[in-house]
Amino acid sequence: MDWDALSLSLRLGALTVLLLLPAGVALGRWLAYRDFRGKSVVEAMVALPLVLPPTVFGYYLLVAFGAASPLGALWQQAFGRPLVFTFEGLLAASLVFNLPFAIQPMQRGFEAIAPELREAAASCGMRPWEVLLRVELPLAWPGIVTALVLSFAHTLGEFGIVLMVGGNIPGETKTVAIAIYDRVQAFDDRAAAQMSAFLLALSLAAIAATLFLSRRVGRRLG
Repeated sequence: MDWDALSLSLRLGALTVLLLLPAGVALGRWLAYRDFRGKSVVEAMVALPLVLPPTVFGYYLLVAFGAASPLGALWQQAFGRPLVFTFEGLLAASLVFNLPFAIQPMQRGFEAIAPELREAAASCGMRPWEVLLRVELPLAWPGIVTALVLSFAHTLGEFGIVLMVGGNIPGETKTVAIAIYDRVQAFDDRAAAQMSAFLLALSLAAIAATLFLSRRVGRRLG
């Protein structure tokens, strides 16, 4: 087991979930409650990482984060190091390629809330933030949990985009998915099997926890 790669993957997944939670809630709620011209275009852009090949998406992220791009140049000037092939660049890429996994389940969760409930809460004198915290978030909780678990699991398993943007730098950008690939290339089947089994068990546990929490919250709210 490559513990450094596993630790980096877990840190990357945790930070991705932490940063996507408020963004996913805000964007998912906005898309669920607002009808506007071009909404389908916005939803298509959010879903784009699901259909683009990882190498294609990784290439565009590599160009967007590179030193020749405005973002890459600004980052280089501010921090004195490039954005690509660093953990920070890997985290930025992780936030982008996990957008559909975070936003879409949360959007569905908010869409499932009956408008009458929000209207009743507002008519009782609740402020908008109170409606969000006391009515909407508890009812949309299954969608939110699903989004967080999917984002975390997808971060651990992503390979193509991680390799394109982060490379294979031990302790900096070498995730457990890349470590498995390295072990296979080195014909170290035992280590590859151990890490693959660990990821499989972790993914199953995450899915089981999601289903358990969703059903428990659903019974409590019902």
